[in-house]
Amino acid sequence: QVQLVESGGDLVQAGGSLRLSCAASGTSIRINAMAWYRQAPGKQREWVATSLYGGTTHYANSVKGRFTISRDNAKNTVYLQMSSLKPEDTAVYYCNSADGSWAWGQGTQVTVSS
Repeated sequence: QVQLVESGGDLVQAGGSLRLSCAASGTSIRINAMAWYRQAPGKQREWVATSLYGGTTHYANSVKGRFTISRDNAKNTVYLQMSSLKPEDTAVYYCNSADGSWAWGQGTQVTVSS
């Protein structure tokens, strides 16, 4: 059974940066396309970024140029480096497989103050 543990969320001022981590167990991220998602209060969960196992990355238009997804296969961990944060980035952030088929972790809260 795959387990995902997200961490690194915090309260940060607009314009600031954060790095989120997602530690996976029960599978090897080396052979999986991984993604970050987020859910803002009162909104549906939305896709943020994808890292394919070949190294290709994709980003939602709302975060392109500001967020970077990366992975450390040896640590079985996926990262999301976020910079130039905006209040609209406030959400609970989750990682999952690129098709969102695994059980969701508890997420990590990112709050951006204006």
